[in-house]
Amino acid sequence: MINSNKLSRVLGLTDAVGVGLGAIIGAGIFVVTGVAAGVAGPAFIVGLMIAGIIASFNALSSAQLAAFYPQSGGTYEYGYRLLNPVFGFSAGWMFLASKLSAAGIVAIGFGSYFYQLLPFGSPMIYSISAVVVLTIANLAGIQKAGKLNLIIVTITILSLLYFIISGSFNIKTENFEPFTPFGISGIAESAAILFFAFTGYARIATLAEEVKDPRKTIPRAVIITIISAIILYAGVSVVATGLVGAENLAGSKSPLQFASTMIDSPLIGTVITLGAATAMLGVLLSQILGISRMLFAMGRRNDLPAFFSTLSNKTKVPHIGILFTGVVVLLITIFGSFEFVVRAATFTILLYYSITNIAALRQSKAERLYGKIIPTLGLIGCVAMSVALPYDVILSGLGLLIVGFLVKLFFNKLQRKIERV
Repeated sequence: MINSNKLSRVLGLTDAVGVGLGAIIGAGIFVVTGVAAGVAGPAFIVGLMIAGIIASFNALSSAQLAAFYPQSGGTYEYGYRLLNPVFGFSAGWMFLASKLSAAGIVAIGFGSYFYQLLPFGSPMIYSISAVVVLTIANLAGIQKAGKLNLIIVTITILSLLYFIISGSFNIKTENFEPFTPFGISGIAESAAILFFAFTGYARIATLAEEVKDPRKTIPRAVIITIISAIILYAGVSVVATGLVGAENLAGSKSPLQFASTMIDSPLIGTVITLGAATAMLGVLLSQILGISRMLFAMGRRNDLPAFFSTLSNKTKVPHIGILFTGVVVLLITIFGSFEFVVRAATFTILLYYSITNIAALRQSKAERLYGKIIPTLGLIGCVAMSVALPYDVILSGLGLLIVGFLVKLFFNKLQRKIERV
């Protein structure tokens, strides 16, 4: 049974693109590039392009689905409508579990970067402040949160463009040799690692119920977002490698900050640190947005308590879901993330997008914007990367899914008892 609560359509194309870029441009570009360089050498740039192509297939599947089913919840909703409740709930639960844990990690990351800019107090104070401020921003309404997101994303992109332009004059071609020290297997592994740096584009689909003219706006926003991210990531990766080499990138926990030490441009180190901080802030804002809308969607279908689908009379946002998200993220930030959930994150993301592609394959011919080839290739890419994951990661992901169904069973029994009373 689904109730009739609906969100207001107030987000335009620019807002939707901003949400997508805010969700994508985060730890992936500032941290994961170093990890990928360590497994593939300079050829991780090829892995980046492969990851971008696979992500594009998934992005187009999400866009096609969201254009015809523009409700909050994204793949959770598509699973219910086009497959069955098991697929739908699986997608929703995996999204919540992985994103809640990830949001805590991102908040901690923001604190550590911002502390480098203003070394007063402690990094944790900045992390806690970020969660509180962004929760309040979400409560103020989707339009205000969207405007704040655009400001944050603009600062991040400008900092990365400054790095690309400034660093391009200091590139050394010898830093690209040997190009493939770890062969094809290294490139494949780097592609799997870097795929997760692109996955934020689905946030647009999760917020689809608040997008104006979704049939036109969502596909355009998703395409603009993924192309922009690929170009930006490629430019940063090439310049960073050309500045210090893949081996040095791999040996640094902050590869872009390390690479920026090779550039003479004014305040380059400060600019990159600021960009890293705003990138984390943008991801955190989009996490709170996405999680609260997933809670709203699952509450509306009674997969979670129905009060999550309650909307504020003034701002028309799911305020209970936002407050719940803020409190949980705050607790994770203070007390640490659940290692079990973090380890399962890679599997949960691939399962989520596999369900997305399966749902897109079930759409009727009249609803297909790109044909069956796109979701087919997207599904193949997800399956190929998932089977390459370590067994303990796969088992952790399956364990997390079982926990989700136990939670659902508990709430269903509780609801039946309340109804009988």
